[in-house]
Formats: sequence, C-alpha cells, structure tokens
Amino acid sequence: MTIRVLLADDQALLRSAFRVLVDSEPDMEVVGEASDGAEAVRLTREERADVVLMDIRMPGTDGLAATRLITADPGLAHVRVVMLTTFEVDEYVVQSLRAGASGFLGKGAEPEELLNAIRIAAGGEALLSPAATKGLIAKFLAQGDGSEEERDPARAERLDALTGREREVLVQVAGGHSNDEIAERLEVSPLTVKTHVNRAMAKLGARDRAQLVVIAYESGLVRPRAD
Repeated sequence: MTIRVLLADDQALLRSAFRVLVDSEPDMEVVGEASDGAEAVRLTREERADVVLMDIRMPGTDGLAATRLITADPGLAHVRVVMLTTFEVDEYVVQSLRAGASGFLGKGAEPEELLNAIRIAAGGEALLSPAATKGLIAKFLAQGDGSEEERDPARAERLDALTGREREVLVQVAGGHSNDEIAERLEVSPLTVKTHVNRAMAKLGARDRAQLVVIAYESGLVRPRAD
C-alpha cells in the first residue's frame, strides 16, 4: 500500500527537497504541495492524502488552523498530520497536538527520521520527535497551562470510564514509553498493552497516542515534572 503524502510549507525549495526524498521511496508518493494552510486543507480532501507534513508557520491560514480543520472533518478521519517545526522546542508544539496532530518533527531531522515519521503516522501511531526527550510534552503543558483551573474537568470525569489497568497504561503512554516498554514495565504482552491503549483512545475520544498524552496531562492524571 502506497502512503499518499501532502507537503504543506511556504518555502518552495524545502517542499522540493521533501518531494525528492519522499518520491524516492517505493512505499510512498507526494500527491500535492501547498504553500498555505487553506490550500493544504483543500488538497488533503481532493488528493485523498494519508499523511500531511504541515509547517506550523505559514502566511494566511497557518498550520495550526489547518490542522484543526483537517482533524475536525469526519471525512478526513484517516488523515494524520505531522507538524514540522524550525526548532525542537517550539512554542506551538503542544498547540499542534491539541489541534489533533499526530506528532511533530524538527526541520533539521535526518532524511531517515522524516521517512520513518511518515510511516509511523500512517500506521496510526503518535510521533514524538526522536530528538525530543520523553518529558518534552509535559514541559510544554507546564508552560502556562498547568494550573488547576485550566485543567479540563470534562476529560477528568471521562477518566472514570477507564479501568485501573487502562489508567496504568495511560500513565505510561504519557511518559513517552512504547508498547514494548510498557509491556515490560507492567509484565504483560505488547498485544495486551495495545488493546488497553485502543480501548482508552475509544473511551476518551482520542485520535491517537499523541492525543492520549495531552489528555493525561490536561485531566490531571499525570503532573508535569518541575525539572
């Protein structure tokens, strides 16, 4: 199955470089290029893209707004958005995850990292940039968004639907651990972990693991570390 990739960036040179890289792979192809968010949303629908590489900062409709439009469209439920950031620690990273992006990647990433990101996103997994630490999401959420009054009470109440084991798994997911790592920590099989993750996503209305991470912190189940 060929992964259909849409490139959204206002820099034509960068789009060209990404196109050459992506089209060189036998399992993926570039189906369109957009220079702003509005065009990205339109082409995502028209070209039936599977993965959108979305620049956060673009003129007009920016990447955040475009991501919200894509992830809010039931007809595009299969689409996964990977945000491209200039810096690993980008002020908009957590906003992109809240908007529904499956993850983020620095523009300075190695070619193999970018290709791997596309495959991970297409497979429905969350992508936390390889260069990011496991506590990165917590750090972003702690920056002006960690007060009790800003936590989402509706999501906190929704946690009541989770079983004790599903809560345990959610805490581990929020820590940035893979299914294999969680399985080892909880002494269960990776398949069991995957089942718990899928059930938690269904109960919490999360698109993918990235959304689970955000929900875990916003609901107060996991607290950002001071360090």
